[in-house]
Amino acid sequence: MRMVVSILCIFSVSFAFPGMSLANDQGIHYQSTVVDSHVDTFMHALDETTWLPETDIGEETSFDFDIPKGQEGGLDVPYLAAYTPGYYENTPRSISETLAKINGLYWTEANNPDEISISPSYEDIEQAVQDERIAAVPTIEGGYSMEEENAIELLHQYDDLGVKALGFTWNTSNALGEGADRVYDDPDETPSEGGLTDLGEEVVEEMNDIGMMIDVSHMARTTFWDVIEVSEEPIIASHSGVNALHDHQRNLTDEQLEALADNGGVLGVVFYPAFLTDESEGYVDDIVDHIDHAVDVMGVDHVALGSDFDGADMPEDLQDASEFYKITDELENRDYSEEDIEKILGQNHLRVLEEVEQNEEDADTGVTITPALEMGEELADNTPILQADIEGGEADEGDFRIIVDGIDYEPDEFDEETGTLSVELDGPLKERFHVVTFEGTTEDGETERETKIFYVDTSVDNMKTLVEHFEEEGAFENDDVVRSLNLHLTTMGQFEDQEETDKVIQHTEGFQDLLDQQRENELISETAYSILSNDADVLMEEWQ
Repeated sequence: MRMVVSILCIFSVSFAFPGMSLANDQGIHYQSTVVDSHVDTFMHALDETTWLPETDIGEETSFDFDIPKGQEGGLDVPYLAAYTPGYYENTPRSISETLAKINGLYWTEANNPDEISISPSYEDIEQAVQDERIAAVPTIEGGYSMEEENAIELLHQYDDLGVKALGFTWNTSNALGEGADRVYDDPDETPSEGGLTDLGEEVVEEMNDIGMMIDVSHMARTTFWDVIEVSEEPIIASHSGVNALHDHQRNLTDEQLEALADNGGVLGVVFYPAFLTDESEGYVDDIVDHIDHAVDVMGVDHVALGSDFDGADMPEDLQDASEFYKITDELENRDYSEEDIEKILGQNHLRVLEEVEQNEEDADTGVTITPALEMGEELADNTPILQADIEGGEADEGDFRIIVDGIDYEPDEFDEETGTLSVELDGPLKERFHVVTFEGTTEDGETERETKIFYVDTSVDNMKTLVEHFEEEGAFENDDVVRSLNLHLTTMGQFEDQEETDKVIQHTEGFQDLLDQQRENELISETAYSILSNDADVLMEEWQ
């Protein structure tokens, strides 16, 4: 395991707001770099149907965390999670939701460039804090987008997008391993067993290689122990409590805490009262009780904070990020030293992040790749031609790859005169949000990559293309099913062209009813039903 020695106290600039707290009077809280390893705000900041950004957290909101609350509470480095619960028989939807939430963070940064900066590296965080901007670290909670055919390439695309930590599961199990509930996300909640899968082990090793942190919160204990065995780098539990104080499957036993410390990792103590206490309400005292116990078991170098803002209820006396300083107040009340408080507030998290990350200098390949689309751009067609312009270096078509949602495609064409690289996908893109990477390799073996998130417009024409595709896949029981779907879509399209809103909505509702009937009678596959049903919901949302 690599050991990285660094001076973390360089992050001395923080957002100071006047108040009456002991921490503020003495300056410890607002002079420390405060890190929170789990914030779920993008569960709420997007439209719940279209998954497009809806609420700008650069302004005051009703959420637990937004930029003004973070500044007021002295929260410098939130790990902003792209939470995905998993969708039965619909991996494309898990990919789409994960990317939609990452896209929401990029949209937020574009709208608030002076207030927040996406900061996936130690150096990026240092710069953002010195510039008095919130340093947002992208993370993923739930690897349900990852399966055998796409996991490793998709992991690299997430890395390109700045994702710094991945929690393999939420509570349900998936292709990477067992979740805390030890069941799969199918309707029957089929029991799982075995901990980390072979694919999960491969992903652990790849994350070690590329410098991405493994998050063991929400994993079953069997999976936790497998990760401890496999990982050669420090890991984190981004938002968990200690089981000795409150027996809960989401909390870590003392044996797990000791193993996490031996690994060099960090526990982010959660603020959610249901994980902290047997009482119906929780308080800051309960959070610090868990900190005390974790420090006793692990040592102060391995204990930190992971609130679960916007993903869970908060204590009565710490309702949102503006009150973060109250943790520091209570640590001072319990006679923690200034050095130890700074470690718990952020230095421990930053140490792990720096130890895990790869510090190789980016080589100058002499190649510039410019995708034909911008981050978060909408495309009209679900069978798009994806293009990028290539400048510099000598290359031919065989030196390039195009990866979409973790699937590797050979370019259809590389025009050496114009430098345009392009691919037309074999079939229609399913669900809304997608990610494309254009990669070139030089004669020296160096690679240049550009990765962009995009989303596909939901339209009747695109839905017709999907029906045709699903028919070819054998997703329908008979021709009558296809005929009835196409008849409804044709009628919807006519009213869409005429911009007759009420009739579009009326016939889209009828299309949804038809899908429900076909599913009930087992005439349509679960995947086809899920994707077409979601598209119908989006279409209605856009016309309402």
